[in-house]
Amino acid sequence: MERQNVTISLPVSVLKKARHLAVEEGSSLSGLLASFVERLVDEASEKARAARRIRRRLDSGLDLGTDGEIAWTRDDVHER
Repeated sequence: MERQNVTISLPVSVLKKARHLAVEEGSSLSGLLASFVERLVDEASEKARAARRIRRRLDSGLDLGTDGEIAWTRDDVHER
């Protein structure tokens, strides 16, 4: 996979904490940030795929066993 360097600007306090986290994870700061961004992109892609699946299901409707015909009236359902 081809890689490209990027420059980011972080608050010093965040940078220090991120460096410590990278050491705890056994990674470099660059590796830590790269894995985070990759996960973020993967999750966003999965959410988009899920949203498309949901939209298709909503557009096609659900089979309620009525074959599209309603065999009852409001009064039948709400007897008074």
